Amino acid sequence: MKFRVDRDVLADAVAWAARSLPVRPSVPVLSGLLVEASDDGLVLSTFDYETSARATLNAEVSDEGRALVSGRLLSDICRSLPAKPVEMVLDGTRVSLTCGSARFSLQTMPVEDYPALPDMPAASGTVSSDVFAHAVQQAVTAAGRDDMLPVLTGVRIEISGSSISMLATDRFRLSHRELDWQPISPDESLAALVPARVLGDTARSLTAGSEVTIALAAGGSGEGIIGFEGSGPGGTRRTTTRLLDGEFPKVRSLFPSEHLTTATVDKTALIESLKRVALVAERNTAVQLAFSDGTLTLDAGSGDEAQASESIEATIQGDDITTGFNPQFLLDGLQVIDEAVVELAFTVSTKPVVISGSMGDSDPTGDGTGFRYLLMPRRLLS
Repeated sequence: MKFRVDRDVLADAVAWAARSLPVRPSVPVLSGLLVEASDDGLVLSTFDYETSARATLNAEVSDEGRALVSGRLLSDICRSLPAKPVEMVLDGTRVSLTCGSARFSLQTMPVEDYPALPDMPAASGTVSSDVFAHAVQQAVTAAGRDDMLPVLTGVRIEISGSSISMLATDRFRLSHRELDWQPISPDESLAALVPARVLGDTARSLTAGSEVTIALAAGGSGEGIIGFEGSGPGGTRRTTTRLLDGEFPKVRSLFPSEHLTTATVDKTALIESLKRVALVAERNTAVQLAFSDGTLTLDAGSGDEAQASESIEATIQGDDITTGFNPQFLLDGLQVIDEAVVELAFTVSTKPVVISGSMGDSDPTGDGTGFRYLLMPRRLLS
């Protein structure tokens, strides 16, 4: 194996592939990055039996071959190289890397022990890469992080015709994002439960090109996989991940069909006020929100502890209401809403609030769809 490649292209592709390497691999070869050179160019791959990453890039290949080297070490080396072409050569059980006057020699791992990467499912359709990345960022906000409840660490993706819905919940909050896409089969309906962390990392990393291809087999669930493909510097990027097994809770019914109180508030003013008031909120205690007479008053702290209070303008329709929320969960939802004005919709103080961008605002993403964030209230200290 012998090839020559642009330093920036190689460093970016190696860093992208190495990002999914396991921290504590079950077997040593899973810490490796597979380098394959052929007449078609250069392919860099990683795989941990759950998630695979494959970057294809252009290179001047003199001799075909493949080698398995430490992924994290190669990533660190490539990131530190001078801005000159890189040459890699396999000689026996070692790979030499030369860039300008910098030279490295790396021990290889047994390539025959490396597992075969899973095949990409057939493409289901395409979506704008920027819209997809932003939609995923919003959806994963409410995903659980407790590995003891693995189903809740995923994002439920539901595809129906030209629409994609994403749902995530950790039992205390719920996010729902819809977006348009271009399906290959307009009449097809698909569903998948995708690990939120992998989905978030993948969506962010595939924004170099204009589109992302989503590949999901019909009836994909349980032991199935989902694939994503997009453009990267110098070539293409492809990720597959195993779907989560289990029944995602039927959460759509949690969104109430009607509201008794709605309030619209300037998003930036609410975020800044909430951050200040939350400074005195003890761990796991709520910040109180009281809506009355065109004013939203935020309070935190009680008794002999530090206390804070601040009021901001609000347009209120319906009954006055006083409730409380985990301040960080409330901030998480507000910060991923695009619109400058947010709407908070209530039934009663003991029921969840539904937060969304005000319908009076234009749609900044230009995709004509919306995001809703439902948050359970917290008990207020007397």
